Amino acid sequence: MKFDTPATANPTDRMKVLGQPIDRVDGKLKTTGTAHYAYERSDVAPDAAYGYILGSAIAKGRIESIDDADAKAAPGVLAVVTYKNAGTVAKAKAHTARMLAGPDVQHYDQAVAVVVAETFEQARAAAKLLRVTYARTAGSFDLEAVKTSATKPKDGTPDTAVGNFAGAFAKAAVKVDERYTTPDQSHQMMEPHSTTAAWKGDKLTLWTSNQMINWAVRDMSETLGMAKENIHIMSPYVGGGFGSKLWIRSDAVMAALGSRAIGGRPVKLALARPQVMNNTTHRPATIQRLRIGAQKDGKITAIAHESWSGDLPGGGPETAPNATRLLYAGANRMTATRLAVLDLPEGNAMRAPGEAVGLLALEAAMDELAEKLKMDPVQLRIINDTQVDPEKPSRQFSQRDLVGCLKTGAERFGWDKRNPVPGQVRDGRWMVGMGMASAFRDNVTMKSGARVGVDKKGVVTVATDMTDIGTGSYTIIAQTAAELMGVPIDKVIVLLGDSSFPASSGSGGQWGGNSSTAGVYAACMALRDSVARKLGFNSADVVFEDGKVKSGNRSVSLSEAAGDAGLSAEDSIEFGDLTKTYAQATFGAHFVEVGVDSATGEIRVRRMSGAFAAGRILNPKSARSQVIGAMTMGVGAALMEDAVVDKRFGYFVNHDLAEYHVPAHADIPMQDVFFMDELDEKSSPMKAKGIGELGLCGVGAAIANAVYNACGVRIREYPLTLDKVIGKMA
Repeated sequence: MKFDTPATANPTDRMKVLGQPIDRVDGKLKTTGTAHYAYERSDVAPDAAYGYILGSAIAKGRIESIDDADAKAAPGVLAVVTYKNAGTVAKAKAHTARMLAGPDVQHYDQAVAVVVAETFEQARAAAKLLRVTYARTAGSFDLEAVKTSATKPKDGTPDTAVGNFAGAFAKAAVKVDERYTTPDQSHQMMEPHSTTAAWKGDKLTLWTSNQMINWAVRDMSETLGMAKENIHIMSPYVGGGFGSKLWIRSDAVMAALGSRAIGGRPVKLALARPQVMNNTTHRPATIQRLRIGAQKDGKITAIAHESWSGDLPGGGPETAPNATRLLYAGANRMTATRLAVLDLPEGNAMRAPGEAVGLLALEAAMDELAEKLKMDPVQLRIINDTQVDPEKPSRQFSQRDLVGCLKTGAERFGWDKRNPVPGQVRDGRWMVGMGMASAFRDNVTMKSGARVGVDKKGVVTVATDMTDIGTGSYTIIAQTAAELMGVPIDKVIVLLGDSSFPASSGSGGQWGGNSSTAGVYAACMALRDSVARKLGFNSADVVFEDGKVKSGNRSVSLSEAAGDAGLSAEDSIEFGDLTKTYAQATFGAHFVEVGVDSATGEIRVRRMSGAFAAGRILNPKSARSQVIGAMTMGVGAALMEDAVVDKRFGYFVNHDLAEYHVPAHADIPMQDVFFMDELDEKSSPMKAKGIGELGLCGVGAAIANAVYNACGVRIREYPLTLDKVIGKMA
């Protein structure tokens, strides 16, 4: 099915099952421990051996020698695999780093060897017996130190310019020109990267934790130099990813190499938490400069956003200026993205790449502009709203209700009670302040397919390689099929995460929910046509409801229509050029109240509220869950998350959850989430958009703005730790 014209009335509009706050259909399996994750597949691999990865002890250089004699002689050891005996292990085109080092080393903790043994403990102990000699070379580990050597990235649109920014900024009545920094951050999903691998002849099966099954097949094919048809990947349950599992990592490759080395016997391999931080990917640090010029009435006349980040040679930038290109009006504009070479572990996508860190700077700068204008921050944003792409005014937004989010969010939060003068509100020893920020995230769609069948009992089965990374894919796909086929949700079976199923959009970039359900929509519409033709019904007026197929005065049960043999159909959704005609994005507004301890500088979030516009909400319960999780992640980015780089040796020092701090229950207060009533017919036939990343975008800036309102300390270097507060408090 090609989606190249706006959606009209269709079966999703009935909203009998779609749009309802239905409980997670996979919830019981996950809460009872009967949902098997990648490392737990004893059901298919009861005789599995265990693999343990030894990572590089240097960040850059060469392996001069590997002495594996003691490791091979250790109890229980079955094999030791290094670059010397692994065979061809190439770098997949989508990767910056190779999954196996040798002889060159690209980054600290890059996999050097995998030890396979009868037990995990034996594999781990033997790995410590490997003797690796390195020739270390000088590396680059400090973004600030190499900022001036950063260059324009080769891909994407690193620079944009509209009008005459320099001239307009020079003439602006009110100006902001500030520098903001964000640190390296780690995904820290609950489930570490894990794989169970097994060979049968020249065919490889991986039970792995991955967000994008089709990409994983491609990456494994390129890495091991084998045909895609010989690779079977299954990932029915994923314990979180946040972008770190968009591509295969060393757990998958090294488990496959380990299994092949012992004749195909299954091998289980999970990365230890320190390996997750240094062996996989992270969100790169940024240095950002924001310049905004405005008239005295608050209208922006000039806006510029420049950003610097780093990655391994051949990598890509953190696209922090993305949101600034589309969020506010202003005739004279400029954005620039620069990329430096750093020899740190690979930088790559982490939830809302670009916007998440870009809005930490932009929305703080907007607050500073509002203060200089002596204007309410909400009103400043309303004044500068736009219904067209500021860089391409001929391109209208498909739907844009930022103003509605701002007004609704402010009312629900009680923004009118805010004292605009910093440091005026007290609650005992706590200085109390309020802050707000806009939320913005692009709406991205991806081709997605599915197969849908109905059997003689009227049970509808959906099969697609879509993944559920904790986002609720099982449930919204079941709701879509139930709505389209006119059956209750308990009559729908959803099968996900298997490369033998039709390729879907996968989970990432906030595209998964909208795109994958649109693919299921396409397959269901094809199945409806098949049913109608079999029954001799006119497909234009056929109605599927209450387990029956109706046309005029005729009614046939769906089970009868399916017959003993059943019926099935397969199709995919392909998106046309509507994104060229219309700017498509999601919007929101965050409101936060914080307390700052007047004696210690400790910051506590007291209240959080947000209003969001993201098309049709397919399941308000799971959508709210996604947003409160994103808001929680925003608290971490604002107050605590910082992957500290040892700039001598090029690795992340605080590489576990004891020292890399993320929010705990006690850090998170009541969170109020409100969804605006919106349909976006230009997004997909579902009239929906993504929501899971939007809730993260802007919340950290709202916290920073609230801290300033509470105590008068403006912090432009995230995270907002107490040492940055206490020294500047009056």
